[in-house]
Amino acid sequence: MKKFLSVFLITTFLFSCGGSQKETTSAEKSTVDSTDVISYANVKDKSFDELFKKIEPTELSENIFNLVGKDYSVITAGTDSIYNSMTASYGGWGQLFDAPVTWCFLYASRYTLEFIKKEKSYTMTYFPDQFKDQVIAFGSKSGRNSDKMKQTTLTRVKTPSGNITYKEAKLIIECKLLEITETNPKDFYSEKGKEFVEKGKKDGNGKEYHKLVFGDITAVWIRK
Repeated sequence: MKKFLSVFLITTFLFSCGGSQKETTSAEKSTVDSTDVISYANVKDKSFDELFKKIEPTELSENIFNLVGKDYSVITAGTDSIYNSMTASYGGWGQLFDAPVTWCFLYASRYTLEFIKKEKSYTMTYFPDQFKDQVIAFGSKSGRNSDKMKQTTLTRVKTPSGNITYKEAKLIIECKLLEITETNPKDFYSEKGKEFVEKGKKDGNGKEYHKLVFGDITAVWIRK
């Protein structure tokens, strides 16, 4: 655990415990670039190839602190027949084992985590601000005991490799599961960190601490 954190936390520290309901202030709204709004109304009728183009991870120009700290993102895993999405609000990406990787914190009880473990792959999807309400809705309830995946107005689509994401996305990162490590408050030197993982155990299943999930980046897609 310590080894991974010491290597990896040179990146960022914001991505995914789940349903963090962030509010956008009027000042933040005023700074949203007009190009961040999907302009065509027939997005649902377009194919994945018509909407997105593939780039290298090194070509990403987005500011990760804005993407994760201010924008709204979703982690999705599963298959056509059954899948689940959750709102993401903690995590980041960087370099590990000489390869580009992502990482995120997940409650041990997260339904999406079950799909990640089973399928060994998942997507991290980022959306323009106009889809904030739909993205937040993914964190309002668990897909284990609700029909939340049928209630969203976002349009599900498969990537060429078969991972599930959404047509309304502005950025999609496909990941192959690399490792899942359980956090431990004893490994944290700040009280804030210790309190974070202790609370995660209490708010999760009450038995396990947060899971730290690492994924190899297998593809990056941006809107054409």
